[in-house]
Amino acid sequence: MSQDLHPQAFEGLERLCAGPSGNAILAAPAFPGIERIEAQFSGNAFEPHRHDTYALGVTLKGVQTFGYRGERRFSLPGQVIVLHPDEEHDGGAGTEDGLHYRMLYLEPSLLLECLEADGVGLPFVREPVIGDPTLAGVLLAALGELDRELDELFVDDFVLRVTDGLSKHALMPRRPLGGVAWRQARAARDYLEAHASRTVRSGELEAVTGLDRFALSRHFRAAFATSPHRYLLMRRLQQARAMIGAGEGISDAAAATGFADQSHLNRHFKKAYGMTPGQWATLAHNSAPRFIRDFPQGRSGGR
Repeated sequence: MSQDLHPQAFEGLERLCAGPSGNAILAAPAFPGIERIEAQFSGNAFEPHRHDTYALGVTLKGVQTFGYRGERRFSLPGQVIVLHPDEEHDGGAGTEDGLHYRMLYLEPSLLLECLEADGVGLPFVREPVIGDPTLAGVLLAALGELDRELDELFVDDFVLRVTDGLSKHALMPRRPLGGVAWRQARAARDYLEAHASRTVRSGELEAVTGLDRFALSRHFRAAFATSPHRYLLMRRLQQARAMIGAGEGISDAAAATGFADQSHLNRHFKKAYGMTPGQWATLAHNSAPRFIRDFPQGRSGGR
């Protein structure tokens, strides 16, 4: 297996400025119950220790090795690491080429809140190294743009999907969704469309729909094949695209549609449409309709 993750995994992610030793660590803005880091190390980085959180991460470059539950473990690029609360482990690079990875630390209470309706406890995944591209993608979605804070609606869907992923590997049965709560899902969709240019908080959608945030996220995804967070983001991008196509400046469009700045809009615009806002503006300008000049009265336009 290659010791490098596909370059697309790095899109929108921070770069570390390693010191002379080649070791560096970057901490992202914290969200209640979630911490995120990016790390680069050579040799043995961590002595044996334990967390009171789940440690969930993805190896990006090199071989990640750690002692866990009496065995030496190895994680290659693209593989997921799942370390349970209060389990002792160490960590470091498995080869002289060094190690690059991203990790998040998730408080168990967030998972318990999501699992409460099913009446089950926390999932225990026996194997700490997993080859699961879907779960890796879920984690990397939260480990991108480490310079920015996480959004509430994003976290709701993220915790739900992490819970589902861990439950699958823990072989925990999930309760069927049953009928889709169409009325509540549509109410949430309408509310998001009406408030697309600002941050919408989880509590607002709970008040509008009467569903808790995790149940709403599950029903919304079943109804519209996407999360409330992603739906809101796409409405913002559509508005920004229309403004840019109409000749508005990119920074003005970013500010008017709820993006933090122009670079924030650039990153999400390119992920959604495959080009930058500047490229879109050029194409929209070049594609402006050209009208055939009317012929004077009494002349035919035919040959």
